[in-house]
Amino acid sequence: MYEIWLAMNIVWEIALGAWPWVLALGLLVAAAWLLALSGRPAGWRAAAGGAVVAAAMAAAATVALLPMWSRSSLAELAYWVDWANLAAIVAGAAAVAFAIAWPALARWRRPA
Repeated sequence: MYEIWLAMNIVWEIALGAWPWVLALGLLVAAAWLLALSGRPAGWRAAAGGAVVAAAMAAAATVALLPMWSRSSLAELAYWVDWANLAAIVAGAAAVAFAIAWPALARWRRPA
């Protein structure tokens, strides 16, 4: 349990250090949703597949690039908490990509 608490604290401290980027990302997501919900009807169903593809690509890129960005490698992930952290980060990156891609794609697709 201590390892999970330590990992959560590390994530929190990283977020505190990068709060301008987190804020900018939140504003980007909010802007994408506001643009998609305003104006003409959006093609939500037609855009869902493309958003899933964008999320999968973001997840794959995160798995491939995150260890390099942190000056580590996948071989260094020796403990289950390390793998759980990587999985959580990958899921977060995929969720953010989906949250941006779905309204953006829906805005430019015709409703079915």
